[in-house]
Amino acid sequence: MSQSLSGIRVLDLTHMLSGPYGSMILADLGAETIKVEPLAGEGTRKLLATDPNNSLDGMGAYYITLNRNKKSVAVDLKSEEGLALFKDLVCNVDIVISNFGAGVPERLGIDYGSLSAVNPRIITCTVSGFGSDGPGSKRPAFDQVAQAMGGGMSITGPNPETMVRAGIPIGDLGGGMFGVMGILAALYERERSGLGQHVDISMLDCQVSMLNYMATMHFLSGEDPYPIGNSHFVHVPYNTFTCSDGSIVIAVITDNFWTNLKGVLNCAELDDAKYDTQPGRWENREMINARLNQLLSVNSCAHWLALFEAQRIPCAPVNSLSQALCDTQVLHRNMVVDLKHPNGSSTKGPGNPIKLSRSNDEVFTAAPTLGQHTDEVMSQLLNLSVEQIQQMKDQGIIK
Repeated sequence: MSQSLSGIRVLDLTHMLSGPYGSMILADLGAETIKVEPLAGEGTRKLLATDPNNSLDGMGAYYITLNRNKKSVAVDLKSEEGLALFKDLVCNVDIVISNFGAGVPERLGIDYGSLSAVNPRIITCTVSGFGSDGPGSKRPAFDQVAQAMGGGMSITGPNPETMVRAGIPIGDLGGGMFGVMGILAALYERERSGLGQHVDISMLDCQVSMLNYMATMHFLSGEDPYPIGNSHFVHVPYNTFTCSDGSIVIAVITDNFWTNLKGVLNCAELDDAKYDTQPGRWENREMINARLNQLLSVNSCAHWLALFEAQRIPCAPVNSLSQALCDTQVLHRNMVVDLKHPNGSSTKGPGNPIKLSRSNDEVFTAAPTLGQHTDEVMSQLLNLSVEQIQQMKDQGIIK
């Protein structure tokens, strides 16, 4: 089996979404990812677990998806013996990832300073709402808090009076993605220095980073942008348009695309030289958008998409989830995969978007039951005997 992170071992202390998403990416890329849970189990196990529409044999959609390709051990880190056991595990791994709030790793004794004392090569990563320092670092945060504070919410929605969060939880997911980037950078640097380091990821930082050129525009102009729905602040037409059976997106970002669009639509009202360049289209954007909606409404999405695609006009259907997840391109890229349950049943879920040309094997093992791999990990990594493992179980240190 060829996977890029084979041979890398991770202790995963994450819960909810931001951290588990990051450790899921590492696991998908082949890292041996050991989920370290409290004896009662990580809280995400319970999310949707009893929902008949969104669970599989007692595992909810969150847990099934985010914990594939992972092992589970249950250890009481709040006990002296459990913490010592965890530090023994740290001596045998490369990465410890968590998404506790600021100050919690230090309180538990599992921060970088404590763990690097037993393994100087260890790389730790925390994904938190606001990072490990600063005046707001101790505040609790979830996805929508990060989206709101990071500015992205203020430019999302139909108009300046109605601001909405992104439908995809980009506050949480962004933290997980940047966490993986930081971890991989630290792994690469360790090849030169021989030393680990701490990766400090703030969900707020990630949201500000993703403002990107819009932040620079603000500093240049001194103006705050506002929500403009699905339109664009430069390009026209660049919007969602209504057909007879649904909606499509057209994204005209060059004058050549406009010329091709005019040819398909064959509308005398739009065939005016003043619209052939961006300034003229922008000045008359309301009329152009309204006329396009009128023209497209007389036929189906499939009809228009076929004509536009033949002329290489950027366009797409506005897919529902069910439509997106059965798209031929999505399926070709193996972006819908089987997610198994330990009892052998399975459902479908999203695949791994990172496609490598050589170390490209894709494996998706079942999300583990609580403590499913405790005996295996303790015996293989720490060379503990069956009797020693049973004694710790009896003492309530592991499960």
